[in-house]
Amino acid sequence: MASVSRTALFGKIHKVLKKYYKPVAPPAERTVLEHLLFACALEDARYEAAEEAFAALRHTFYDWNEVRVTSISELSEVMAALPDPRAAANRIKRVLHSIFEELYCFDLEEQRKKNLGPAVKWLEKMDGTTRFVVAYVIQAALDGHSIPIDAGTMAAFRVLDLATEKEAAAGEVPGMERAVAKSKGVEFGSLMHQLGADYLANPFSPQVREILLAIDPEAAKRFPQRRQPRPEGPPVAVAPQAAEAAAPAAAPRKKKVEAAAPAKPAAAEAKPAGSAAENKTPEAKATGAKTAEAKTAEMKPAEAKPAEAKAAEGKKPHGPASKKAADAVHHAPAAEKPQDKHPKAEKAGKAEKHSKAERPEKTEKHEKRSAEAPRSSPSADDLGKRKPR
Repeated sequence: MASVSRTALFGKIHKVLKKYYKPVAPPAERTVLEHLLFACALEDARYEAAEEAFAALRHTFYDWNEVRVTSISELSEVMAALPDPRAAANRIKRVLHSIFEELYCFDLEEQRKKNLGPAVKWLEKMDGTTRFVVAYVIQAALDGHSIPIDAGTMAAFRVLDLATEKEAAAGEVPGMERAVAKSKGVEFGSLMHQLGADYLANPFSPQVREILLAIDPEAAKRFPQRRQPRPEGPPVAVAPQAAEAAAPAAAPRKKKVEAAAPAKPAAAEAKPAGSAAENKTPEAKATGAKTAEAKTAEMKPAEAKPAEAKAAEGKKPHGPASKKAADAVHHAPAAEKPQDKHPKAEKAGKAEKHSKAERPEKTEKHEKRSAEAPRSSPSADDLGKRKPR
């Protein structure tokens, strides 16, 4: 576009926007710091939401120092009316920190007395400020000529073909301050900000499109397009090459399953007693058989023991020889089929066998002592000495 048509287009924008929006003037009683913090809340938001969030900050916290030390999460909850409260809270917190670290107070009224150039440089160096915040403070607090532009306003200028992609990335619209007079700067900036906030909230709004087409009928070519739904059709057949390529990917999984499966049979093979018996040495087999015989002798039914004891009592003669024979009959191991035992069971059997082997020796010694002692019957004198009952 030529420069003349560009200037005329800015004038047309101003006329059209006055039909749809009302201009908003910044309150004159606000301080420089309040204008600065309000600009942090106003960026990418409507005026009503920004005023509500700013009022919530002032009524919720005691002073700005309390806001400075409050967490971003808590600040965002207080400013929930904004479309992006966390970003606004981050800007406000950073600005307050920067001011306090430099001045140790929150009084910025001295910036009104300075020239506009040094004040602008000081605002640009401050942590947390953006192009929109600096331009708003210059226009509302320092009585300068600068039109604030945020993301929504820049998107509207892109649709109207007043800014290229490179200029939009830099955040500048060339020739706008020259085309709009300083006396109309505040009014034009507030109207354009309202359009940008509505466009950012819903770029497909019928009212927003109506306003943009009223300004430039050719803007319809530059409207954002909605994503079209994918057509529903028959399922796409998988090519044989794709199926072959997918088969090797599934092969490693099968190998892992096969490698993990033999672990169970290995555990099951350790359980049968036959395999353990085959691996034993001949000495282990002999000891196992002896222990089995000793245990089977103990596990005989209890009914057989009284019968054997009665028979032995009827046949046994008096003397130590008869007792030896009875003990031999009593402790005779019964022959049964050998049973394979666990190594721990073998150790226990050896201990029992050793203890049983020692028992006959002890019984023999006891019998010898009893045989050597003379059996004496009580005499008549002893009977007479007994006390009567």
